[in-house]
Amino acid sequence: MSPMRRSELSRRSLLAAGGALAVTAAPAAADPGPGRGHARVRTGFDRLAADGYAALAGDRVGVVTNPTGITADARHLVDVMHADGRVDLVAVFGPEHGFRGTAQAGGSEGRYDDPATGLPVYDTYLKSGRALADVFTASGVDTVVFDIQDAGARFYTYIWTLYDCMVAAELAGKRFVVLDRPNPVSGRAALGPVLEREFATFVGREPIAQAHGMTVAELALLFNAAFLERPVELETVRMTGWRRADFFDATGLPWVPPSPNMPTPETALVYSGTCLFEGTNLSEGRGTTRPFELLGAEGIDHRWAEAANALELPGVRFREAYFAPVFSKFQGRTAGGVQLHVHDREAFDPVRTGIGLLVTARRSWSGFAWRPDHWIDRLTGSTRVRTLIDAGAGTDEVTGSWTEDLAAFRALRREHLLYR
Repeated sequence: MSPMRRSELSRRSLLAAGGALAVTAAPAAADPGPGRGHARVRTGFDRLAADGYAALAGDRVGVVTNPTGITADARHLVDVMHADGRVDLVAVFGPEHGFRGTAQAGGSEGRYDDPATGLPVYDTYLKSGRALADVFTASGVDTVVFDIQDAGARFYTYIWTLYDCMVAAELAGKRFVVLDRPNPVSGRAALGPVLEREFATFVGREPIAQAHGMTVAELALLFNAAFLERPVELETVRMTGWRRADFFDATGLPWVPPSPNMPTPETALVYSGTCLFEGTNLSEGRGTTRPFELLGAEGIDHRWAEAANALELPGVRFREAYFAPVFSKFQGRTAGGVQLHVHDREAFDPVRTGIGLLVTARRSWSGFAWRPDHWIDRLTGSTRVRTLIDAGAGTDEVTGSWTEDLAAFRALRREHLLYR
């Protein structure tokens, strides 16, 4: 990188506030309200583009993204940047499911040249450390840009792609820029158990809460300050117009499924609780049109819905439901179970709901079992949830077991929040 470019970086670092890149952009338009054809929220990318990509001037740029990396008018940022002479875009890095989103859970697209732009696409999935740093080096980029829509849960792998890319960028001597997007389930609170480090995997690298209540830029600041052994040269481009209490439909932005089994913002709303059923022998609704909202197994009947409703969990009701997944667990067979109906999302607690459903499923169905590999421990971040439920604990006892750990995480989290 040229001495002039280094000088520009130093100047920008003085302008940054709280780790957020100071981008000069036109003021956001007046809020037209959701559903009126205009976005109230301007994403980090939209602000970067409005500033003529000044923050990337002189650099060879690579972007970590997927189908969610779009503008307010639903164009993909890679297509937009490739066509704009003000930015030197030379590479794309695809996460789980791939850059164009063609792969199912646990898959990626591999290394290829993108037919639309001719750009080389590198696969980051299941790569970390020096192996991922070597990918960045081979690509020839100076700056790695991250722009992916998160779903708000610790076990959604894109935030650990963010983490791994930050570590690798530091190893490779690359600058790292995070373009922020909304947390679709709001950023009001962190909920649920905090990961214990001995249970770290790609569905949870570091001790954060199961529903973290942060945006990707906020998480990047937290990772850099608290978890990375050597901090990366990090800049963030904030959104404008987003408030912590906002759910996705308040943003005015188009929703693109971040992964094949996250079709709607309503899926994201329940996901941080009902994804726990991946750690059981019940279907979590994959292979249906309502993944993570439909749960069940062969042999379950009305008794589970009745037991779940008897808990009187806030903001949600449960309907006895029957479904036949077209893939995944119980493919082509009829499963009985429940469908979640969230009627008050402000009151709804997805993690408490997920625990209540596990407790009642175990009590009302004799066939209930954990996955033999105890995947539930990786999802919850410790053995605590599994062993308490096996010992007959109720919902209150299980959810009360992480109170101190969650309070400590909430205090750490507050230091890195960018929005009110």
